[in-house]
Amino acid sequence: MGSIQKIEQEILDEMSLFGDDWEAKYNYIIELGKTLPSLSDEYKNDNFLIKGCQSRVWLKAEEKDNRLFFYADSDAIIPKGIIALLLKLVNGQTIEDIKNYDFGIINKIGLQQHLSPTRANGLLSMIKYIKQYASK
Repeated sequence: MGSIQKIEQEILDEMSLFGDDWEAKYNYIIELGKTLPSLSDEYKNDNFLIKGCQSRVWLKAEEKDNRLFFYADSDAIIPKGIIALLLKLVNGQTIEDIKNYDFGIINKIGLQQHLSPTRANGLLSMIKYIKQYASK
């Protein structure tokens, strides 16, 4: 596993292959979501629900050796892809690295401005919850 910055660069390189084709970029995000292992039903409840998302997105984290390991799921394909993209960056990283990471990749790929306002709010909520897990 590389650093968050290295993983970010790999994602940026992959996304750059699509140029300005947002349909292809959405397909990439949807495919990422398909690689996300399903979250056990015992965690699909309000304790793990990300508030602020239009769709239901659940996020669970476990700390091991000062690293955070995330598990997530969603009932919709785009949010599931978005959370998969975010977790690709931070999963298994140190708590300190996650706390200090600014998620600048969102602006670099232009994701936020290509989402509906409710999905953009959901994206920000996902980031907020990831940061909260790192701040516990």
